[in-house]
Amino acid sequence: MATRPPRFTVFVEKEIQLNWSAWIRQGHRWLSLAFTLTVIANFVAMAVGEPPAWVVYAPLPPLFLLLFSGLYMFVLPYAARHSRRQAEGA
Repeated sequence: MATRPPRFTVFVEKEIQLNWSAWIRQGHRWLSLAFTLTVIANFVAMAVGEPPAWVVYAPLPPLFLLLFSGLYMFVLPYAARHSRRQAEGA
């Protein structure tokens, strides 16, 4: 029975990690578009008159999601560097 070399599992884990990062990066782009559109709609509603509360608070959910995805992408290079140093030292 043939066994897979250890490198294969590392490659698969790295590929899954890259796909996960790509999804977060793409989601961040779409969230920024949604946030921009809600802010524009907010300004338009304010120009017309007193906007309802749901229009005023509509930009907040995309903003919080942008915060978390942005922090994840910010920390990613530092975490990769840390794990690479851990692997070299072990």
